[in-house]
Amino acid sequence: MKIVVVGLGYVGLSNAVMLAQHNEVVGVDISQERVNALNSRQSPILDTEISEYLAQKDLNLSASTNLIESISKADYVIVSTPTNYDVYTNSFDTSSVEGVISQVIQFEPKACIVVKSTVPVGFVDDVRHRLGTDNIIFAPEFLREGMALFDNLYPSRIIVGEKSKRAEIFANLLAECALKPDVEILFTGTREAEAVKLFSNTYLAMRVSFFNELDSYALSNSMNTREIIDGVSCDPRIGQHYNNPSFGYGGYCLPKDTKQLLSNFYNIPQQLISAVVESNTTRKQFLANQIISIKPKLVGIYRLAMKAGSDNFRESAVIDIIQILQDNSLDVVIYEPDVNTDSVIGCKVVDSLAELKINCDVIVANRITNELKDVSYKVYSRDIFNRD
Repeated sequence: MKIVVVGLGYVGLSNAVMLAQHNEVVGVDISQERVNALNSRQSPILDTEISEYLAQKDLNLSASTNLIESISKADYVIVSTPTNYDVYTNSFDTSSVEGVISQVIQFEPKACIVVKSTVPVGFVDDVRHRLGTDNIIFAPEFLREGMALFDNLYPSRIIVGEKSKRAEIFANLLAECALKPDVEILFTGTREAEAVKLFSNTYLAMRVSFFNELDSYALSNSMNTREIIDGVSCDPRIGQHYNNPSFGYGGYCLPKDTKQLLSNFYNIPQQLISAVVESNTTRKQFLANQIISIKPKLVGIYRLAMKAGSDNFRESAVIDIIQILQDNSLDVVIYEPDVNTDSVIGCKVVDSLAELKINCDVIVANRITNELKDVSYKVYSRDIFNRD
């Protein structure tokens, strides 16, 4: 089976590496740097399992920047190009996805196109109608940045938005390459599959927001957040997961997916989805005000990524905290070894953690690591479970 994966971000790359165990896979990306890295068996993104598989496994995998040449005689073309949220249209920018679909239809019309990019509900039906083809299906992904291949190898479920033979073949391709036995496979309608993705991520964002607001309440009333969370989470219906407070939900998926779902609720009564989106802004403002009240002369930021094991700063709640501090005339410096620049959003970037520890009155860290334990008295974080 020949499979072409277009877009070598964490979704596309993890699918390409996994499927290349038993299939001929060609990864396509506009970035020559990513293509060169993959052809050299180097991971262009931070993901332990992807790096290990590229180094150790016998994979039938190549990469190219030439889409038309790559899709020749392809059985499946997986589209996983970015769909960033456009604040002006209140919807995902799906132009990259549509561009790939158009070229596949023109140059390899027999290939089945599988959209894995996150899209608005109704996107596939609309594209099928406008482009005059039904050779497009949607299959949502449920992957974490930094653990994308692991999550593909041990999937919570496989969902394909079509009830057909080609959908079954594709689902089985994923299941055969996974390490988890008896993976649950669901076949749904197209719009239903698109909705599953948006509602799943919005639920996760809602859960993050819930425990963040619990923490805001505890802070405001001089209460022990950990004791409250432990008591709440002992209920098996609630559970001990996704309950560690933070500066807000961030990363590539949750902020844009919640906004897209809210947009899809146009003319449909709702309160909860709006509250989830607004809660994230409220949380960041609340915590920034806490830092401002300390009246520090110099604020240090420990890392820009939302979590350990990720090199993605997009939609990071930390960035929003920084901007609020700047708006209140506070001086901010950033320690972020994963950037090759002297400044980020107008703040000096230092490459010495020791310098950050010595010079800053307070060190803001979304997540605490052992590197900060010696200056814990300076650290401002809501990372309750890594405090001790």
